[in-house]
Amino acid sequence: MKKTALFILLVLAAFSLQAQNKTPAMAKGLKTHQDLFNTSMNDSVSCYRIPALITAPNGDLIAAIDERIPSCNDLRGSDDINIVIRRSSNSGRTWGPIETVIDFPLGKSASDPSMIVDEMTKEIFLFYNFMNLDTEKDIYYLHVTKSSDNGKTWSEPEDITSQIAKPEWHNDFKFITSGRGIQTRSGKLLHTMVNLNSGLHLFGSDDHGKTWYFIDTPVQPADESKVIELADGTLMINARVNKKGLRYVHTSTDGGKTWATKPAPELVDPGCNASIVRYTAIKDGYDKNRLLFSNANSAKGRTNLTVRVSYDEGKTWTKGKTIYEGPSAYSSLTVLDNGDIGMFFEKDEYTENVFASFSLKWLTNGKDKYKKPKNKKF
Repeated sequence: MKKTALFILLVLAAFSLQAQNKTPAMAKGLKTHQDLFNTSMNDSVSCYRIPALITAPNGDLIAAIDERIPSCNDLRGSDDINIVIRRSSNSGRTWGPIETVIDFPLGKSASDPSMIVDEMTKEIFLFYNFMNLDTEKDIYYLHVTKSSDNGKTWSEPEDITSQIAKPEWHNDFKFITSGRGIQTRSGKLLHTMVNLNSGLHLFGSDDHGKTWYFIDTPVQPADESKVIELADGTLMINARVNKKGLRYVHTSTDGGKTWATKPAPELVDPGCNASIVRYTAIKDGYDKNRLLFSNANSAKGRTNLTVRVSYDEGKTWTKGKTIYEGPSAYSSLTVLDNGDIGMFFEKDEYTENVFASFSLKWLTNGKDKYKKPKNKKF
């Protein structure tokens, strides 16, 4: 009997060890990785979701996210969602405490943070979607707040719905895409918003955020998407498209008035928010043009978070490197002051929200490395 019990214990131990060995692990060689937001930090929070990450003008990293109190539901299903941030002043090695940026009274919620850094005015714009579930359930409003001190304090929120959406869209399911927008070389601020009835639209500002407008040209197919400016001034939108198993790319050479559309079968995707950023540009004094792209690299299921590099302005991409093989969803990229790459992403079925950093040399297995610019212009 004792031998039988011992045998059973040994078998169970073997299965347990096997299960542990199958548990996905973060990629080896990362400079740092840290879970920034999880419910153990605040037992009144059901979950944290929708990461956004930027490098502030002073070099600080700001990680913003939804703090979802009663449940993990999205905006129209939760009457208490706040926007919170954490800050790092040492390239992500350590992080400050959770700070609340947006917290409306119960019944009103804010969700889906995204940011743009204006490198000319040194201001940070933080966008989010707003809903009053007590009086106007299912009516989406589009807000922005800004910071002039690297995210330490923020202005009173401004409702810009009337500037970037048509009046007849009042009842439509519309939202500003989470993550980040861009500033073009000319100084224009650009971002994306989605109307599920009429398609994706660009919106922007030509006066550093004093006023906003939208470009009345729908882009389809596209759900949550990111816009980027290519070296020749072309605008490129990298788009989430649900139930296709891949991304779509839209390009415009006339400032967004017209678009050329094509599927990107090399960018396998389950229908999930992704991230694309400019890493370096020859015009800024660097040795090469480089773009970075991150997404859940899987046709079905949000898993296998991967980062790729493009050396030809998004025409082709490297095979990439997996950051995390396990469940991984939304991601947000930024470039650190020292040339390293920072990533903030949802991990393990939205139970963790991890910051990871790595070098270009690591990402390319030693084939490429960061070189300081000869004369950085922007």
